Amino acid sequence: MPTKKRVLFVCIHNSARSQMAEAFLNHMAEGRFEAESAGLQPGKLNLLAVEVMKEIGIDISGKQTRSIQQVINSGKKFDVLITVCEEAEYCPVVPGIRENLHWSFPDPSRFEGSWEERLNQTRKVRDQIQAMVSKWIAERRRENF
Repeated sequence: MPTKKRVLFVCIHNSARSQMAEAFLNHMAEGRFEAESAGLQPGKLNLLAVEVMKEIGIDISGKQTRSIQQVINSGKKFDVLITVCEEAEYCPVVPGIRENLHWSFPDPSRFEGSWEERLNQTRKVRDQIQAMVSKWIAERRRENF
């Protein structure tokens, strides 16, 4: 069996977008990919992200946020680095990366309004992330990556 390709998703706080992307890739990867996530300035797991993922049967409530520096210091190697926010363009160099991609999504921590309004906005981001991950997997399948 071929080695799983390792993917690292990065955003500013590792609290919503990168966590959702990691969960989607691990959920949809069919054993071909292994995803992790990190942040430039890790914060607390975003409860909006936890809720909208739970709505579709994916539980991220037990996830911890962590810094990109922790990942680099761990010595883990990744094939692909995917940033999912504007701030992540300032990521430090991660050794061994074969491919760098940038997908920009709105930050749920910046959404305003009632809980329900912010949930609706976060659902849109969740669906955008799910679509991008699905598209990326399909492209990699065609390329035999």
